Amino acid sequence: MTRTRRRRLLLVGSLLVGLGGAAALMLTAFKQDVLYFHEPSAIAAGDVPINTRFRIGGLVAAGSVNRPGDGLSVNFKISDCAATVPVRYRGTLPDLFREGQGVIAYGKLDAAGEFEADQILAKHDSSYMSPDTARALKAGTADACMPANMQAAR
Repeated sequence: MTRTRRRRLLLVGSLLVGLGGAAALMLTAFKQDVLYFHEPSAIAAGDVPINTRFRIGGLVAAGSVNRPGDGLSVNFKISDCAATVPVRYRGTLPDLFREGQGVIAYGKLDAAGEFEADQILAKHDSSYMSPDTARALKAGTADACMPANMQAAR
């Protein structure tokens, strides 16, 4: 092998090692920033690990909003018609937050099965419907846990 070929092979090899290292670092960074979404049914079934940050979504259960004395804390329950998960949050709630409203909460599940939220988002577009819900409505097997003003016409 000539000196030029050896130098070229060394350059290509070091470029491949560098690209592989950069790809590994990028994948590691992406893995740390991924936030999974879980429904209350999955949490009730025990499919979600505790003390791992994720998102939960559903409707605020009717009659579940409780505001302890300090004004910033709120306890409520998120439901997906099949299961309900208690949520604890301390902070300012969005203006659209109310019972029967769709919400998404970011946080962790504690050992007692209560979700400790650090951010709450209120969904404002009630015209969107998940594919599973649309199929259930079409088949006539949907649970009627949604408020009447949010239910789709059958």
